[in-house]
Amino acid sequence: MNITWLGHSAFRIETAKSTILIDPFLKGNPGATGVDFKAAAKGVNHIILTHGHGDHVGDTIELSKETGALVTGNADLVTWLGSRGVAGVDPTNTGGTVSYDGFTVTYVNALHSSAHMTIDGVSHSLGNANGVVLHFDDEPTLYHMGDTDIFSDMALINELHQPEIGIVPIGDRFTMGGAVAALATRRYFKFTNVVPCHYGSFPIIDQTADKFVTAMEGGESKVVVARTNEHFTV
Repeated sequence: MNITWLGHSAFRIETAKSTILIDPFLKGNPGATGVDFKAAAKGVNHIILTHGHGDHVGDTIELSKETGALVTGNADLVTWLGSRGVAGVDPTNTGGTVSYDGFTVTYVNALHSSAHMTIDGVSHSLGNANGVVLHFDDEPTLYHMGDTDIFSDMALINELHQPEIGIVPIGDRFTMGGAVAALATRRYFKFTNVVPCHYGSFPIIDQTADKFVTAMEGGESKVVVARTNEHFTV
């Protein structure tokens, strides 16, 4: 499996059968330094969304039109996207699993909000925030936590799915910070590789992964602190 961090919480996942974008916030993402939009979109056939905030939905509408990728997400969110021109949507919700060629996606809990604010200042709910667990036929299981705080039912997520790769938000203010993210990782999971995200983009969140890295010292998981637009294999 080849993984590329595209800044903030956006990732490109490449396997033998599929090319997947998770939370594809590219244009306007201050953390997406050096990311080429066309290159990030090349060959994409799935877009997976954790929740409805603009820094996670990002460029989904444009990408779906350009690539024809199927967009998977909470039913409220993808129905809203469908009304805005996204032709291929696949609705799901917390606890649900959908199957594709070579992998499945299960939507799990996250402690966060999910809404879109229109120019008149009205906030419109777009369902619940989620994390996503991707089980592949021939690749390690991956868990992207989305935006969340720590919660004790992470233990159930691990029991049910036993993910080997963890993508963990660490930036504080809008998600758990580095020390709490490390506690969640070490207490509830047995990741082989863990990738921090949701930092180093907007100035009001943490700019480095240092707190997470320090709190993970001595643990069994390998911490992969990626550079933006860097490809790594797990």
